[in-house]
Amino acid sequence: VLRDDFRQPPGDLVVAAGEPAVLECIPPRGHPEPSISWKKNGVRVSDKDERLTIRGGKLMVASTHKSDAGVYVCVATNVVGERDSEPAELVVF
Repeated sequence: VLRDDFRQPPGDLVVAAGEPAVLECIPPRGHPEPSISWKKNGVRVSDKDERLTIRGGKLMVASTHKSDAGVYVCVATNVVGERDSEPAELVVF
């Protein structure tokens, strides 16, 4: 089972360059419990970048760069399939 509705979709965020940014996402209810990943401008975000941490449903950017700006989508995945949240825009000024 994987419901359609995200319990908390990420919201738009505006931060100054160098500040931390946190995008929060609570996935839809599912069985098994869905795992969370993120996409930025349609491309899956890798936590290989040491500035990025994905924990629980949060995407945390330790120190934002101009290049972090973009449209982020929270992706919930389990054996049934995949659901994308509404997009959230991160603006870095």
